[in-house]
Amino acid sequence: MSFGEIITWPFAKLMVWLYNLTGNYGVALIFFALAVNLIMTPFMAKSKKSMMRQTRLQPQIQELQKRHEGNPQKLNAEMQNLYREEGVNPMSGCLWSLIPFPILIALYSVVRQPLTRMMFVAKDFVTVLQDYFVEKGLYTVTSARASAYAEIELTKLTHANWSSVVTDLADKLDPHLLDIDFRFLGLNLGDQPKWNFFVDTDWSNASVWLPALGLFLIPFISAALSWLSMKVSTKMNPTTGQDPKAAASMNTMNMMMPLMSIWICFIMPAAMGIYWIANSVFGMVRDVVLTRKYLKQLEIEDAERAARRSEREKELEAKRAETERLKAEGKTEVNTNTSKKKLQAGEKQKAAERKAALDRADRAARRERLGIQEPEKPASQVGNRRYARGRAYVPDRFTNPENAEAATIAAAQASEGADAIDYSMDETAEELAESVVEFVDEAVAEENKE
Repeated sequence: MSFGEIITWPFAKLMVWLYNLTGNYGVALIFFALAVNLIMTPFMAKSKKSMMRQTRLQPQIQELQKRHEGNPQKLNAEMQNLYREEGVNPMSGCLWSLIPFPILIALYSVVRQPLTRMMFVAKDFVTVLQDYFVEKGLYTVTSARASAYAEIELTKLTHANWSSVVTDLADKLDPHLLDIDFRFLGLNLGDQPKWNFFVDTDWSNASVWLPALGLFLIPFISAALSWLSMKVSTKMNPTTGQDPKAAASMNTMNMMMPLMSIWICFIMPAAMGIYWIANSVFGMVRDVVLTRKYLKQLEIEDAERAARRSEREKELEAKRAETERLKAEGKTEVNTNTSKKKLQAGEKQKAAERKAALDRADRAARRERLGIQEPEKPASQVGNRRYARGRAYVPDRFTNPENAEAATIAAAQASEGADAIDYSMDETAEELAESVVEFVDEAVAEENKE
């Protein structure tokens, strides 16, 4: 058995079993499409859920793209973190969606070569069968290109002449040979649709033009259902926040795929078109069921994620409030793991604060020696702004509410008409006055010595 036969063996066995079960080639193809969709449902479900999760992440991805514009390395790292946190594998949706193509290729091989790939008839017997129909004048060996569907023609002739084939070739008959009838709803699914059938069709005979018209319509029905399945999928799972270029590319692909399917159905036997139609119908049903199921699941997951995020934000806010309270009470612990640079900065800050305190004390002593009266500063003063906290500011208005109203009125009256800025003597004037006092003190001391 060749490698190609090994690949097509399970699909061939399934087709033979379904044909023997139903007795109709077209119905067997429809059940084959149903079986494939049922087998693929667990894998496509995983792909569908992953794609829906990625769609919901589009607004966050766009936000990351704006934030890290011009820095692709950082953007990729942030997107990987986002995918990891949300449990999304961006490649899983693509991998599973590619599986139907090998199945389609294998089915095409089974349909195109029903003798060797579907029934597993020996190639020597195929030659015997061909010579038999040539001798009877029922078959003509054609060019290599036309012989691509030679086995379909031989299978049709075998069905039409089954009794004579069994009798005449009894000593050479292959035990795997089956009587396969390609007819379905009046159409021969072994034939290819003709796009120009109307040119040489006998329109006076309905038994001639009606099947030809039916074959002609199969590619267009297949393309229409393929387009409709894409529209249903897009409508049920809208791509919110999608990039306009990506949306335009997706729309183009949604139009090109159905158009390509028209061409493919015209160059293949009609059986492939029937399979494509059935597959599109079952695919739409599967997509609707999975979308509704996962929409409910994702909404529950989103609600749980939002609740966890809200709880985490509350915990962080409580920790921040507790830290601020401890700082205000001076009870915060020193972090022993602080870096050397931070420790040096902290020591420098403390030294600056000690120097400022000494300078303030020194200035206060000089003012006292010079007899300069320090103007009383209101409780509302911040820096040289005397009423930064308000002209009616009372520090104990909450701890002493009984007297708060009277104190507020008194503070407002005291500040009425007063300057908003504290114009105290500056340090240069103080130093000059102190120098004069020191000079006078030294002169008095010299005079007393004499």
